[in-house]
Amino acid sequence: MPLAPRYLADDGRYDTMTYRRTGRSGLDLPALSLGLWHNFGDVNPFDTQRAVLRRSFDLGVTHFDLANNYGPPYGSAEENFGRHLAKDFRPYRDELVISTKAGYDMWPGPYGDHGSRKYLLSSLDQSLTRMGLDHVDVFYHHRPDPSTPLAETMGALASAVQQGKALYVGVSNYSPSRTREAARILEDLGTPMLIHQPSYSMFNRHVEIADREDPYDGRQSESLLDAVEDLGVGTIVFSPLSQGLLTGRYLSGEAPAGSRAARSDSPFLSAEALSETYLARARALNEIAEGRGQTLAQLALAWVLRDPRVTSALIGASSVAQLEDNVGALAAGPLTEDEIAAIEPHAVDGTGR
Repeated sequence: MPLAPRYLADDGRYDTMTYRRTGRSGLDLPALSLGLWHNFGDVNPFDTQRAVLRRSFDLGVTHFDLANNYGPPYGSAEENFGRHLAKDFRPYRDELVISTKAGYDMWPGPYGDHGSRKYLLSSLDQSLTRMGLDHVDVFYHHRPDPSTPLAETMGALASAVQQGKALYVGVSNYSPSRTREAARILEDLGTPMLIHQPSYSMFNRHVEIADREDPYDGRQSESLLDAVEDLGVGTIVFSPLSQGLLTGRYLSGEAPAGSRAARSDSPFLSAEALSETYLARARALNEIAEGRGQTLAQLALAWVLRDPRVTSALIGASSVAQLEDNVGALAAGPLTEDEIAAIEPHAVDGTGR
């Protein structure tokens, strides 16, 4: 079997991508980052993975986001990324931001889940081994764990930095009040929180909604976006296309064969999401997108990036064509106030649930 040609990055890779500062840190991230959640496991063609990663970097996408349980099977996305890194990206390591996470079920027994120091630091060591790295740029706690003291979880993140295994730390899926408490603990430990990774889209706007559960230290209710802005923490959002609902894939009202909505085993999207309410909203948004010379997916990405508190949006890509379409969202320029107002009646939290 012939060897793949040696990869040389495009000399113009920084010419068109937009970069944004992450909170009050010194780190810039591309407006669009590549998430390896769904398309880099052992079930996905290795050559397609390679093509998507190469084209991403050539387009200025310098941030690759992983987690210990990405696949399937668990761990395989990190293993495959490590192979791509070794073959293609090792010379460019210092131009990349590589992140991983721990917090969901990963291995059997009491030490393979949640937020203990034992689990988090063991998982990070395993992730580094799978990727062939001595450190990641960002290490996240993937979800809150009420059964473990927050001081222990944040102490583990701080230890990862102190041990030289991560440069920065962040959290994902935390409420505003828990984010504030986590940031306070990390600040006291000398390791400021860099970034928060929540879900956010036109159909999932919970980060804009005030948290009315257990507000931190008597504070008035606030949204996650307000909290991270006040804390000086960046935000990188996942699922900005609402698991594909904010693409043209379902505008006919049918779930194409092979799509997430057509799969009976999909935990994230079902055919029931393709309601008449969803279709009316998605089709209205698609008309606005066409008026801008964009696809619905491009409009959805431009919409989450309209807020300066959003540092970056994570895109997933199963092909180079899909990647290029998503990155094309930046070409039309930012949304105008009139366009944002026109979108508002159709960008309704809870659509598709």
